[in-house]
Amino acid sequence: MNLKQLAESLGLSQTTVSRALNGYPEVSEATRQRVEEAAARHNYRPNLRARGLATGRSNMIGHVIPISTTHEMMNPVFSDFIAGAGETYSNSGYDMTLSIVPDDAEDKAYRSLAQRKSVDGIVIHGPRADERRIKLLESLGMPFVVHGRASAEDRDYSWVDVNNRRAFARATELLLDLGHRRIALINGLEDMDFAMRRRQGFEKALADRGLAANPAWIRSDEMTEHHGYASAREMLAMTPAPTAFLVSSLISAIGVRRAIEEAGLKMGRDVSVITHDDELSYLGNGRDVPIFTATRSSVREAGRIAAAMLLDLIDDPDRTPRHRLLEAELMLGSSTGPAPDES
Repeated sequence: MNLKQLAESLGLSQTTVSRALNGYPEVSEATRQRVEEAAARHNYRPNLRARGLATGRSNMIGHVIPISTTHEMMNPVFSDFIAGAGETYSNSGYDMTLSIVPDDAEDKAYRSLAQRKSVDGIVIHGPRADERRIKLLESLGMPFVVHGRASAEDRDYSWVDVNNRRAFARATELLLDLGHRRIALINGLEDMDFAMRRRQGFEKALADRGLAANPAWIRSDEMTEHHGYASAREMLAMTPAPTAFLVSSLISAIGVRRAIEEAGLKMGRDVSVITHDDELSYLGNGRDVPIFTATRSSVREAGRIAAAMLLDLIDDPDRTPRHRLLEAELMLGSSTGPAPDES
């Protein structure tokens, strides 16, 4: 059924039906409800191009990916976030576009999207502590939501983030309660805001117990399996060696486990491991009993929340910035145990 047929079935003009479906305030609530019920009954979906002409919107959300970070598109964290956001976009009649651009053309890409009105809003991924894109998008008048936060940014803006500092403080406290004092941190790149906050949580939990982090037991790099493996292998060869590892991703933790086993040790008995688990669809942390003790959060749910927040900002440009801080759940698995007897 097209718009004309829907309007004829209701005895209304096409203009009235179109305005009712697009939320124009001059249409009465009774008429709007009648039109929406008929549209649902006949499985009518507005033509997005026509709808865009009527509302001045593209019904498109933008995600800009610099070439140097295209590996993120293969990262299950990015994929799950996009899947969650995509569900929300689709339910609201929106689509998304991914723009792959050279690193030095990222700002130009945002300016082009704004100038051509190609998208109605932007999601910023992977913010750094000194994130520059926030100021740029504000200057362009483009609605946006940040997946994460930028510690050095004083202005207010909309964001969805996990409480990384608290999550890693709790994980460190658990290891301390188990008697561990030689605790290593295998982190993500620390110019990224989330990794910086995780290190702060780790260091604060140690300081609260009168301990200091050992710089020799801290590594920071891309969160790959090899990063986890190489870092753990190097530290386990030290004297003394760490008795526990706090790891920033499940992927890296798999590498840590490989290094522990290669050293002839048993995870959970000789060496404990706690990781951050983004509760990914295609990379599970065991079934009934988690393999790794983990600080867990759903990145797919974060995608849904960020998308809904952005669509609200698009519908009401004068809305004050919104914030959502998600707490990670600490899940006990088989990768942690009491510190080994050092006598």
